Amino acid sequence: MRRFGARLITVLLVAAGASFAQEVVDRIAARVESDVILLSDIRALSRYQVFMDGKAESEGQILDRLIDQWIVRNEATVSRIAQPTDEDVERSLTRLKKSFSSVAEFDERRKQNGLSEEDVRRMVKSQLYLSSYLDTRFRPSIQIDDKAIEDFYQTRVIPRAKSRNQEPPSLEAARDFIQEALVQKAIIEQEDKWLKESRSRVRVEILLMEGQK
Repeated sequence: MRRFGARLITVLLVAAGASFAQEVVDRIAARVESDVILLSDIRALSRYQVFMDGKAESEGQILDRLIDQWIVRNEATVSRIAQPTDEDVERSLTRLKKSFSSVAEFDERRKQNGLSEEDVRRMVKSQLYLSSYLDTRFRPSIQIDDKAIEDFYQTRVIPRAKSRNQEPPSLEAARDFIQEALVQKAIIEQEDKWLKESRSRVRVEILLMEGQK
């Protein structure tokens, strides 16, 4: 899955309403405008991070991600971004499963972290929706010149291939991949700047203390 900002690799992967086998005592972790983020929302994303990466961030870091997610979702709703289709979700789920060594490993890790198939589907759908908004907002203004592509090729593509004892692809063969990588990097940079500016305009009340259980 694509990274959603330096602070948001997995920020988009949790969706409201996910159910988990283990019950927790819930409470409000933060208020964002007239909405709330619950402790269960934080724990849901924590479980997903462990599922995907083998570890989770602190509750405070996850709460920051969820606040940023609220900002993006609110803007996406105002902009009337269409929800992803069932076909879009299925394609992303298929790619996600292929990122594991096997479907059996995917299912085992999912169950170990208390996630149902529907939980993962909701998270994937949420990511697609929010990523679609960010792409629509920032991609049109991004321009990548030939020098940037050539620099990336020389400093990233060739050394990576050599470190794997592989023959590097030609610049032309790698051009589309490099261009998209640079576009994504620029989107992340613009996204982070926009989120910082947006955060200053949103009324946020943090009720969860770092390390509080």
